[in-house]
Amino acid sequence: MIATETGVSASAIGTSTAAATATKIAFIGAGSTVFAQKLLGDLLREPALAGATIALHDIDPDRLALTERVAARIADQLGARPTIEATVDRRRALDGARFVMTMFQVGGYHPATVTDFDIPKRYGLRQTIGDTLGIGGIMRALRTIPVLLDVCRDMEALCPDALLLNYVNPMAMNCWAISRASPIETVGLCHSVPHTAHHLAEDLGVPPDAVNYRVAGINHMAFFLMLERDGEDLFPRLREVANGEAPTRDYMPWPLTDAVRYEVFRRFGYFVTESSEHFAEYVPWFIKRGRDDLIERFSLPLDEYPRRCEWRIPYWDTLRAEIESGDGPLELDTQTDYGPLIVASIVTGQPRVVYGNVPNRGLIANLPAGCCVEVPCLVDANGVQPTVVGALPPQLAALIQTNVGVQSLAVEAALTGRREHAYHAALLDPHTAAELDPDQIRALVDELIAAHGDLLPALT
Repeated sequence: MIATETGVSASAIGTSTAAATATKIAFIGAGSTVFAQKLLGDLLREPALAGATIALHDIDPDRLALTERVAARIADQLGARPTIEATVDRRRALDGARFVMTMFQVGGYHPATVTDFDIPKRYGLRQTIGDTLGIGGIMRALRTIPVLLDVCRDMEALCPDALLLNYVNPMAMNCWAISRASPIETVGLCHSVPHTAHHLAEDLGVPPDAVNYRVAGINHMAFFLMLERDGEDLFPRLREVANGEAPTRDYMPWPLTDAVRYEVFRRFGYFVTESSEHFAEYVPWFIKRGRDDLIERFSLPLDEYPRRCEWRIPYWDTLRAEIESGDGPLELDTQTDYGPLIVASIVTGQPRVVYGNVPNRGLIANLPAGCCVEVPCLVDANGVQPTVVGALPPQLAALIQTNVGVQSLAVEAALTGRREHAYHAALLDPHTAAELDPDQIRALVDELIAAHGDLLPALT
């Protein structure tokens, strides 16, 4: 059943009362077709959600129309009977929603991400991913936070009790800003915890579903505090792996080494959740001016995110052709994402534990109050309930604080419009400070702000 901007299709006529009052789930940024396809498959596979209302919104009508076709094909493939609405009117998509999923990138790959990589490179500042911390993460936060707050203001008017499930990076900065500026209940969702657990099981030769773990910290810098199988502590075995050659992961069409994470594990005693190519730019030790030997030793993939984006362009064209052909079933992921699991648990009451990014309200004792932390959360009919972790090992808390300080100042810049705080965030960033001096950092921030133009809020 598909309702579009121009009206309601014939198949939607005669919708039952049950369907009309079904749970409404709004996708904001539904033009991210590949990711939307995964979430839609996960949602519509759940019997309790097979009759949900799926409201798709994007500012690009062509990409929106493609995702609408994907949603219809997935529903048909799974035998589900949702009501699918596609609209370029964000308020219409949000009106009456019970759950809202955000999945957009302000400025896109062109021009925003290209700018975030090309201008710093001219200053000698090299990046790998640039979406979480560092100068790239700061700029992305400044672009993104105002848009997310606009979404929240619409939600306050149209669906104030809805749960916002945010997938947009930089996760910690975005969620921290929302918690400060809006009453909308928000949880940030990321794949790094379950993906790392799977990788560690592979490294140890253990079935992934046999591993029990507990993780806490901040997004992309959370740590496995416990890793067990049938009561056996797996850390001694993991130290044996760390003392050998670092494992290599197959990611995209090229392999990436995990040398950085295993080096951090050897130094700090706990394993971090985000990949080596990400983590290398959250600290000052691996990408340093005049130390190309470190790049080679740790096999660091500079400019990795642009390379991934360029690789995806022909993949996107292939996907579009496959969707528009209308032939054969679409490939659906077999691993369910946290977002659909949360929706299903709240709707059905079935309890489960997920890892969510939420405000630190007494959850981690030795991290600042209010900062965004990643912790285990119980989900059931009562909603998302974060669990108290207590104090982290002191070396982990100290390391995390180096990132939290940058996050706090980027959020301050976005919420107050003060350019000075953007300078402060960049000056305190571990990787940026490892490669540039204060004058260079200030000039770089000014040049980036000018280059992004209207994509950024006014900073004075």
